[in-house]
Amino acid sequence: MKTIRTRTIGAVGVALVMASMMGCSGMSTQDRNTAIGAGVGGVAGSVLTNGGTLGTVGGAAVGGVVGRQVK
Repeated sequence: MKTIRTRTIGAVGVALVMASMMGCSGMSTQDRNTAIGAGVGGVAGSVLTNGGTLGTVGGAAVGGVVGRQVK
């Protein structure tokens, strides 16, 4: 059951991140990619560490850096 819960929380998190990105129309492509990367990385870090704060923050940081490098 824990796996189903984790997947559900992850899917909801990704959906919320994507919905919040709709308000970012004035951002540059690089800023938008950074925000998307941070959001996805945070959700992934949270899922991988079962909601651990360090995993969430670390995932957001790494995702933001990777997203910023995407052209």
